[in-house]
Amino acid sequence: QVQLVESGGGLVQPGGSLRLSCAASGTIFSIYAMGWYRQAPGKQRELVASITKSGSTNYAESVKGRFTISRDNAKNTVYLQMNSLKPEDTAVYYCNADVKIRRGAPVSDYWGQGTQVTVSS
Repeated sequence: QVQLVESGGGLVQPGGSLRLSCAASGTIFSIYAMGWYRQAPGKQRELVASITKSGSTNYAESVKGRFTISRDNAKNTVYLQMNSLKPEDTAVYYCNADVKIRRGAPVSDYWGQGTQVTVSS
């Protein structure tokens, strides 16, 4: 199986920065797209940013210019650098990865357990 473990969440003041990390481990043949989603209380989970294996990125309009997604394919890890944080960025942030566990297997979707990000003074 595949495990995604997030780290780096916490409490930060408005205007501050945080860096989230998500490491994938287990039976992995190849990882395709990786991404970060978030879910605020009472709201649906939404895409924050995604990155392909070759490094092409996509961002939600609300975080463009403030957040940067990157990945280290050798470490099976994806990062989310969050700058100029706002109270509305407060949410549980989830890591997502599309993984093939062996040659010939289908690509399956995996999720981390989530990490809380709270932006408050």
